Amino acid sequence: MAKKTEINWLSEPEAHNYPAALSYLSLIYDEQTVIGYVDNLKQAKLSEFKAKDIFRASNLSLLGISNTQVKKNQQKIQSGNQLSPILLVRDSVNGKVIVADGYHRLCAIYTYDEDAVIPCKIV
Repeated sequence: MAKKTEINWLSEPEAHNYPAALSYLSLIYDEQTVIGYVDNLKQAKLSEFKAKDIFRASNLSLLGISNTQVKKNQQKIQSGNQLSPILLVRDSVNGKVIVADGYHRLCAIYTYDEDAVIPCKIV
C-alpha cells in the first residue's frame, strides 16, 4: 500500500486570500453581499471537510495537472510547504457551496487524496 503524501496547512488563510475571494464573489453577488461574506469569512472559525465532499457540494469540475496553478500547488505539497485553508460560501438559494478562494489548492489536494481533510472557513 502506497504511503499517502502529507499535506501541511497554515493555521489561518493568508491575507491575500480575502481580496481574491472578494474579487471572485463580486462576479456572483452585489457589492454589499460580497463585503458581508468576506467580513464573515475573516471572523469564521476553521472547519474541516473532505476534498471529495467539497467537490460534490460545489458542483465544480476537477482541473487537470496541466493547469499551472494546480501544478504550483502540487509542488508546494511535494516540498512540504504549508497551504492556506480554503474559503467557502454556502449558496443556500442554489443548494451548493461556492469555493470563494482555494479552487486550485483543492484540485491539487484531490490529486493526492480525495479523502484528504481540508481546513476551511465557511459562511
